[in-house]
Parts: sequence; structure tokens; C-alpha cells
Amino acid sequence: MTEFHWGKYFTRSEFQCSHSHTCEMNQEFINKLNKLREEYGKPLIINSGYRSPENPIELVKKTPGAHTSGKACDIGVSRQDALKLLELAIKLGFTGFGINQKGGSRFLHLDTLENSSARPRPTIWSY
Repeated sequence: MTEFHWGKYFTRSEFQCSHSHTCEMNQEFINKLNKLREEYGKPLIINSGYRSPENPIELVKKTPGAHTSGKACDIGVSRQDALKLLELAIKLGFTGFGINQKGGSRFLHLDTLENSSARPRPTIWSY
């Protein structure tokens, strides 16, 4: 089995499931996230990375969400920084963009899911 590489900017603990402590992130996603961080030029605060299907957040959904694929994360960012990060993420080929820019927990969800009938990509939504 090939060794997993977190790259220059990230660690496993930032992405592990808060419920199960497992961490099944996708290597290509982490590589793309490192490229995004490099181009952004500032630290990225990972609010949520991998979620096991048994995570209470996932259990209330009809089907497990993007975070269970290991190809998604939520990044704590707001205002002009959120716009800059979104522009870079689009340029780098991320495919799913969830935006929460109200209240105390402002973040940008990014994923690299493939287009499917269940989850059309590319797409954008708000929380």
C-alpha cells in the first residue's frame, strides 16, 4: 500500500472524524488542497474533514454526504477571504461549493466529487 502524504500544510488530526477518529481522506483531494493553500498564501482552518458514515451528522441524512467520500472539507473563512478562496478553488477544479457566510460559524465547503445523477457537479449551494 502506498504511504499517504499530507503535504506541506496539513496533518491527519485536522481531518479525522470527530465521532470515530477515523480518517479516510482521498490523496488526490489532499494534493489539490495543498495546491489551493499554496496559491491562497494563508493558512486554511479545517472545520470538518472526513466523517464516518456513523457520524451523527451523516446519520440524519438520506444518504451519506460528501465528507464520507474523503473528498470534502469545510474551511473556516469569511468575507473577502472567502471570495478569494472560492475563486482559486474554481480555478483549481474543485467541483462542490457550499457557502455559509452568516452567523458566527462562517465557512466554505469544498469537494471534488464526480458528476452523478445523485450529486450533480459542478454545483454551488448555501447553508
